[in-house]
Amino acid sequence: MTENLEYNSERSKLIIPEYGRHIQKMVEHAMEIGDKEERNMAAHTIIDVMGNLSPHLRDVPDFQHKLWDQLFLMSNYQLDLESPCPERTREERGKKPTPLAYPENNPKYRFYGNNIKLMIDEVKDWEAGPKKEGIILTIANHMKKSYLNWNRDAVDDNIIFEHLYELSNGKINLKKKDEDLSDASDLIRGKKSYKSKRKRHHGKGRKRH
Repeated sequence: MTENLEYNSERSKLIIPEYGRHIQKMVEHAMEIGDKEERNMAAHTIIDVMGNLSPHLRDVPDFQHKLWDQLFLMSNYQLDLESPCPERTREERGKKPTPLAYPENNPKYRFYGNNIKLMIDEVKDWEAGPKKEGIILTIANHMKKSYLNWNRDAVDDNIIFEHLYELSNGKINLKKKDEDLSDASDLIRGKKSYKSKRKRHHGKGRKRH
């Protein structure tokens, strides 16, 4: 019996260890099948077994493509098959993906969030008019509300105007206009009233014992 024992050091290296030794042996067996039709049937059987390891994903098209990619990888790209998914070469698989463009973040005024900066960048080059002025005033009020969420103390409108001027690269200047933002108490009260409405709503839905 000891003559038939196999040691890991004597076995072939597992290309994808997550699938285990048996799946790897099934792939190696499929590579030895001479008849192409029979080899294709064996490959589909292997894909079904691989999919059974993640039954909640096996019918998702993208997941099927991933399984076929892994099958070719385990065969060292030497398995001649008629794959239902486009076969990727070793070079294509090893190609690094395009780096994701992370949203620009302004650490100096992080409390405003990235969406405010995107809105400012969108509107700052618009043609002057009532629509632009209304949106800018809305942005400024939202900035004031965000500032108050970060700092509960009262905030002077000129601070918001200064930040808006800086974030727009000097293209939006409310400091020279006679504009007043919403009172801090109104901005905070709106948030509190919304929370209280939610509490009352959830309270009505509770069962009394």
